[in-house]
Amino acid sequence: MNDQARSAAGGSFIPLADGITHYELSNDSPLPPEEGSGAREVVVLVHGFSVPYFIFDPTFAFLTQNGFRTLRYDLFGRGYSDRPRARYDIDLFVGQLHDLLDALRLSRPVNLIGLSMGGAIAATFAARHPERVKTLTLIDPAGAKAISLTPLLKAMKLPGIAEAVFGLVGSEGLLRSAAKDFFDPELIGHFLDRYKIQMQYRGFKRAILSSVRNHMLGSFIESYRNVGKMDKPVLLVWGRNDTTVPLAHSDLLRDAMPQAEFHVIEECGHIPHYEKPDEFNPILLNFLSKGV
Repeated sequence: MNDQARSAAGGSFIPLADGITHYELSNDSPLPPEEGSGAREVVVLVHGFSVPYFIFDPTFAFLTQNGFRTLRYDLFGRGYSDRPRARYDIDLFVGQLHDLLDALRLSRPVNLIGLSMGGAIAATFAARHPERVKTLTLIDPAGAKAISLTPLLKAMKLPGIAEAVFGLVGSEGLLRSAAKDFFDPELIGHFLDRYKIQMQYRGFKRAILSSVRNHMLGSFIESYRNVGKMDKPVLLVWGRNDTTVPLAHSDLLRDAMPQAEFHVIEECGHIPHYEKPDEFNPILLNFLSKGV
């Protein structure tokens, strides 16, 4: 990733311990409390396995319009963030979030939102740093149990073979996998056009391979159980027709986090906040407003 690529990306960039992170922070000058229901409240959006921060476009715009200081960023190896030569494991991603909050001087507890694999990252961050999290929202989160791997993802775990297989069919396999996140096929084309951009930068496939090999699609149930022991509000939202992380996984998470407020969005796949924002956004705003 060079300066020319970054200049076309939009957003901002900040150096952290493990590399440069691409981020966007709205309402950067906090409003007085009387000027908005979300004034001074910070919401942090953590995306999932391979789709960078544009996945939160509808949520970011909605929260910003409602006065929240809203932070979204690209995980290492995705989007316009660096692809460090590191183990892409939970420690890397939790460390990235911790370092980013420190670098941006966001010291007060935040409202943390995690999508899919980002849910596992968010829950683990909350379990390790409870003093930095005010509320936790989980959107079709991964990690209630290990995700059933497609043949391509299984091949990624094979040393030596994985690189060759992924080099031949990995790009198309990832695109097919991303397309399956939708219930409504009309939304797929534009989404994939934006998804492809990150694939041209060196290190993307290496980061994806390392994430699979380092348990990022495995079970994080202990993190969720630790959250369940805390006195923190939790919102859990699921798309009824999710085939990536099936709705049945929600039973395990509701047992792990009995305090969770739970909503199911009908005729919707793995990304309800993106596919059905008109239904998701009021649920989110109502939840966040309880703590303002």
